[in-house]
Amino acid sequence: MILTGLPGAGKTTLLQRLYGMHGAESVPVAAGSAVVIDSSQAKLHWHGRLAWAPYPVRRAVVFATHLSRIRQALNQGQAVIAHNRGCGPYVLRGFAWLARRHGADFHLLLLDTAPELALAGQRVRGRVVAPRTFARHQRRWESLLARVKGGRFTPATGARIVDRAEAGLLEEILFDSVRDADPGRRRLF
Repeated sequence: MILTGLPGAGKTTLLQRLYGMHGAESVPVAAGSAVVIDSSQAKLHWHGRLAWAPYPVRRAVVFATHLSRIRQALNQGQAVIAHNRGCGPYVLRGFAWLARRHGADFHLLLLDTAPELALAGQRVRGRVVAPRTFARHQRRWESLLARVKGGRFTPATGARIVDRAEAGLLEEILFDSVRDADPGRRRLF
C-alpha cells in the first residue's frame, strides 16, 4: 500500500501517529505483519554521507534506497505500508509492477488535503517545496484524485481517499488477510 498526497499533506504525521514513529528512524519499522517504509527513513540513512553530491544525485540515491527497501520487504513476504509523495502515472505503474512481480496487491491510500493546508504543513515542518515543483505535484495529484473518484484507480488494485479529519480518526491500517474481532475499529483495506 502506498500512502500518497501533496507534499505537506500529513502523510508522515499519519504514519508516525499510527506506528509510534518519532521521525528519527533511518530504517523501516516493523508493524505486526507489515513494515512501514517512509521515504524520510532513506533520507536519514544517507544524511551527511552524500554532502559532496549535487542535489539531483542525492535525491536519486534516496529514492533508489526507498524502492530497494520496498522490494526487500516484498521479497520477504511482508505487507508494505509505504510513504511516497510522487503520484505521477509512471511512479504508480512502477510500484504496481513491483507489487505484481512479488505476488502482492497494490493499494493506494490518498490523503486529500487542500493545497493551502499542504503548503502550511510544509512551512510548519520547515521544508518548503519550490513553487514550480509544488505546482507539478498539484497537477498530478488532481489528475489522480479525479481518476480515483471516478472509479478508475488503475494501476492499483484498490484505492481509498481520506481527508485530514478522517485520517485523524484512523486507528490502524489492516489488509484483507488480517482481521480483527472488533468491527468498530476504524481501519482501511
